[in-house]
Amino acid sequence: MSLSDRVWWHVYPLGFAGAPITPSPAPHASAAPAHATEAPVGDGLNRITAWLDYAAGLGFTGLLLGPIFASSTHGYDTLDHRHIDPRLGTLDDFIKLAAACRERDIALVLDGVFNHVGSEHRWVGEALAAGPDADATVAVDWSTGEPQLGTFEGHDALVTLNHGSPRVVAEVADIMSLWLDRGASGWRLDAAYAAPTDFWAAAISTVKESHPDSWFLGEVIHGDYQGFVRDSGVDTVTQYELWKAIWSSLVEHNLFELDWTLTRHGEFCEDFTPATFVGNHDVTRIASRVGREGAVAAMRILMTLPGTPFIYYGDEIGAEGVKE
Repeated sequence: MSLSDRVWWHVYPLGFAGAPITPSPAPHASAAPAHATEAPVGDGLNRITAWLDYAAGLGFTGLLLGPIFASSTHGYDTLDHRHIDPRLGTLDDFIKLAAACRERDIALVLDGVFNHVGSEHRWVGEALAAGPDADATVAVDWSTGEPQLGTFEGHDALVTLNHGSPRVVAEVADIMSLWLDRGASGWRLDAAYAAPTDFWAAAISTVKESHPDSWFLGEVIHGDYQGFVRDSGVDTVTQYELWKAIWSSLVEHNLFELDWTLTRHGEFCEDFTPATFVGNHDVTRIASRVGREGAVAAMRILMTLPGTPFIYYGDEIGAEGVKE
């Protein structure tokens, strides 16, 4: 079964496990790597494994995990892409989760934050220490004589990678291949819209040489979806236009927006299979936005349209109690 033909359960592991968002003690770039801190090892990945029968019983055939790698706080400020966040468990726990997914024919996709890293990532310190003439792995502006780090959308704790560096392309491709070897089937590329398409094309083509069946979902909020798929090499992108139109039709009764979006959606489907959703970690819960009955209607729209549906964990029961 193609990964585009599966129904996905989208889980944010740190939230699912009730893990503390700020590790104790908090890892720091000048200290030991995040995976080697004295922070107690959590059981988040094992908890997810224990819920796989539940997911399979509902008909989910894919599992999309939010960030699982060592990070400073919420997972999107990565410190080490090669190690599991200790709040979620160990590499052995991941290997067991991947094996349990295979046993149930559930494909596993990981969330890769490759547009930026946490400000405490070792690459940041290395780039600042190396000076303006170095091939930095993160974006640093030395034009004023004082280093100015490139940040992601103004967040000082998130430092943009230097996507023009061949070293960064090679590192990202190697990281993606490493976890594909360990049992993943593909990647969600966080903030894909913020990095150049030629960067993604170079990294993905390198991965495809050794993993030709790997699958890539790019996070793209607005813009030329078809062009991004064509130029970046991803298999699909997040269909935010459809997400917005669904809740607008239910909250504001804006059926004109929904009609226009469905026309556009059909055009997208001629070129690729869009990743459809009514909820994720960046938006308000659908039941909170439109109420229980609205959540049922939103799910009906989602599941009857062409696309690859992603259900954010908990949304599948967000309309519990509604009488039909």
